[in-house]
Amino acid sequence: MPLVEPAPNLSASGPDAVERILASAKDLFAESGFDAVSMNAIAERAGVSKANVFHHFKSKDALYLEVLKTACNESGSQIDQLGNGSGTLVERLRDFSQLHLANILQDEKISRLIQRDLLENGPQRGKEFAEQVFGQNFASLVNILRTGQKKGELRKGIDPAMLATLLIGADVFFFQSREVLRHFPDVGFTDTPGSYSRMLVDILLHGILPHP
Repeated sequence: MPLVEPAPNLSASGPDAVERILASAKDLFAESGFDAVSMNAIAERAGVSKANVFHHFKSKDALYLEVLKTACNESGSQIDQLGNGSGTLVERLRDFSQLHLANILQDEKISRLIQRDLLENGPQRGKEFAEQVFGQNFASLVNILRTGQKKGELRKGIDPAMLATLLIGADVFFFQSREVLRHFPDVGFTDTPGSYSRMLVDILLHGILPHP
């Protein structure tokens, strides 16, 4: 069942009502967290009635999940580009890694909101996030990597889901720990995320053992 219920008539609040509600909810959730935000506050910021919000979204939880799903649209586009773009899979993996990290850093408030919610409410949110927010993007990434294996572009025997986890997890770790890493004298990539991404993909592709 879709999270956003299509409205038969938006004339009462304008044709962009859903977009305004989503944008307002995104800002408020990012600023204060899920529990601290009321539907009244979202409606007020969006310039609609509370009833109008519930007309489009059946609950605050449904609205919250739709906000996160919408925020992941850019990552979905990047995964589509990885699967359908020009160049070798290796070249496209390098581009994807840089774009994915840039997206996390650019939408910092939402990234922090997701991390905080998972830390505080992981058992409750984990299944919802997997099924309604991140699942399709992750499955698409795994399928692209599996297809690359079948074409001989990646080594056989590697679990594509593990490789996808490492790619995404390394970017999340950079986001979480950058302010600590920048104070380590041997770390020189905290202010150049692109360098981090290039080194990450290089290590994943070539490993850490010396070539024979």
